[in-house]
Amino acid sequence: MAGLFTLTPLEIESLKLSLLVSVWAVAGSLPFGILCAWVLARLRFPGKTLFDGIVHLPLVLPPVVVGYLLLLTLGRRGPLGEWLYDWFGVTVAFTWKGAALASATIAFPLMVRSIRLSLEGVDRGLEQAARTLGRGPVATFFTVTLPLVAPGILTGAILSFARSLSEFGATITFVSNIPGETRTLPLAIYTLTQEPGGTDPALRLCLIAVAVALITLLAAEVLSRRAQARLTG
Repeated sequence: MAGLFTLTPLEIESLKLSLLVSVWAVAGSLPFGILCAWVLARLRFPGKTLFDGIVHLPLVLPPVVVGYLLLLTLGRRGPLGEWLYDWFGVTVAFTWKGAALASATIAFPLMVRSIRLSLEGVDRGLEQAARTLGRGPVATFFTVTLPLVAPGILTGAILSFARSLSEFGATITFVSNIPGETRTLPLAIYTLTQEPGGTDPALRLCLIAVAVALITLLAAEVLSRRAQARLTG
């Protein structure tokens, strides 16, 4: 039984890689998530419904489809992938950076939806009061609006982090299953289930995945309540 809870170096590597990928997925997508949420919550323009559908498309598409589209676009011979490599020497496909991008794409709708709901609940009178005191729209956004939607941003970021930890389909399609480079926790579990004697290691990683997901969800709830209490307190 003791061996069941002893992680091998490869399993530790997969766990660390998952955490790295998830952190970068959230950090890289958060500014765009806030921008998209603000556009959807505050602006009216032709094609808004279509834009809303495109933003939330990864939520309903099979993750494999998302990964394949990323591969076609950002692969070495894809239009963006070839340009990035020729001009900057940057390769995204089959790297951990690509894994972060795939995870961020899948989790993006959850982030946007959480922030958008918070923005729609903001009292516009507070923003108007700041404007009457001489603050411009940018200053009002950063000093009034952003603090008011902090609980939504926090919740969206944590939910995005949790979803990134569990991403499988888009990741394996876009960056493959390379040990030490793209083999995140879900891919490691999948690999172990295909190997003889991999039952115990797969179970061990499953328990770790459940624990991390549960801790993340509890943290999201606690931190969101604290942020909300500070705003109303």
